[in-house]
Amino acid sequence: MPQTMKNNSRYISNLIHSLKEAGDVIFLESQMPEHPASTKSFIAAKPSAYIKAYGDKVVIYEDGSEKKFKTNPWEALKKFKNKHADWMFGYFGYDLKNYIEDLQSDNESLNQAADLFFMVPGLLIEIDTKNQTRILKGNVPSVNSENKAVGYRVKLKHRIEEPAYTKLLKKAQQDIYEGEYYEINLSHPLEFTFTGNSFDLYEAMRAAGPVPFGGYASIGDISICCASPERFLARDGSKVWSQPIKGTVSRDDNTHTNGLEVLRSSDKEKAENLMIVDLVRNDLSKIAKKNTVKVSNLFEIQSFETVHQMVSTVECEVDNTIDNIDLIKACFPMGSMTGAPKIASMQAIEKYEDYKRGIYSGALGYFKPNNDFDFNVLIRTAIIEEQKLVYPVGGAITSDSDPKAEWEETLIKARAITNLLDHSKKPE
Repeated sequence: MPQTMKNNSRYISNLIHSLKEAGDVIFLESQMPEHPASTKSFIAAKPSAYIKAYGDKVVIYEDGSEKKFKTNPWEALKKFKNKHADWMFGYFGYDLKNYIEDLQSDNESLNQAADLFFMVPGLLIEIDTKNQTRILKGNVPSVNSENKAVGYRVKLKHRIEEPAYTKLLKKAQQDIYEGEYYEINLSHPLEFTFTGNSFDLYEAMRAAGPVPFGGYASIGDISICCASPERFLARDGSKVWSQPIKGTVSRDDNTHTNGLEVLRSSDKEKAENLMIVDLVRNDLSKIAKKNTVKVSNLFEIQSFETVHQMVSTVECEVDNTIDNIDLIKACFPMGSMTGAPKIASMQAIEKYEDYKRGIYSGALGYFKPNNDFDFNVLIRTAIIEEQKLVYPVGGAITSDSDPKAEWEETLIKARAITNLLDHSKKPE
């Protein structure tokens, strides 16, 4: 019978601070219990085994020692997962696409994050939507009751300017006119200087705007602060589903009602959403039982702190024997982060973007011992290494996109971090 433990926000915060100081930790958090997509939250730490990959350079730690070799990272993960029939927590980086299709990533990396990381936790804590907490594995270390927060500071260092971004957008639209693809997600990275504690920043992002798929990870020298509203892929027994988001309007207080109506009635936003729904349907059809792929919810409007967004749900049934890694590969990366057709849009992304996406637009989540899993899309995400913070933002470009409106949409999406600019949070 799993143990229970005390649960309040200060205790959980101090616990994660302590675990972070001791080693790798991943905190997956459903910040909106009332949200229809919300699920349980987890704290995973003290890895007994892990796998990470930098391209085809794979590192595995197990049985107290580390080994390094070169191979396809997806195949290495499949073997690692089959060997460790246990809980696993981690992420898939966007550039793992290169080991699914004949693609490449030659742009500059903005940090040294691994393309893939998964760990088998020695300590695992579950928190349900009613805030009940259970220890599923391991022993919880003693935690000082004093507030461990030390604060943070973020300051904008660099971003692409509007004329340069809209120039890229117009080039992509010319491709669309010429029939190379019909939708593309173009992003640009905001770069900041960062000082302080990364978990304090994550807590500030959560306070500024709760989301159903929040996540924090401290892995070596890399920290991930994720405020994602989007589910990439989940499995519950034989049911698999994805919830792509396409269609965004600002949620300013004075335009709350108008924004909802604009989004509900926008033919353009519906067309963008439907393109990605069709792409996800096609991805799922590769692994689904025949005639089971369906759209169970189309054009649902979900509201968050700064935006309203259009969300659809695509689901299917799969054979219980299908391997989870093969299932995820069939759908990776999320179509809402590429465009359609997927391969052509990813080739254009490499040409028009000037950085290697890395963690951004990948997926963060977990596998259960019974083969169920749940992964978000790594958007609205700050990636921190030492004193450098990178926060990419993007949007879907179609033939009728308005360049200025698309630029403004990326700035709206960046508010989770830009609202904290030049802000110093101090412990209470």
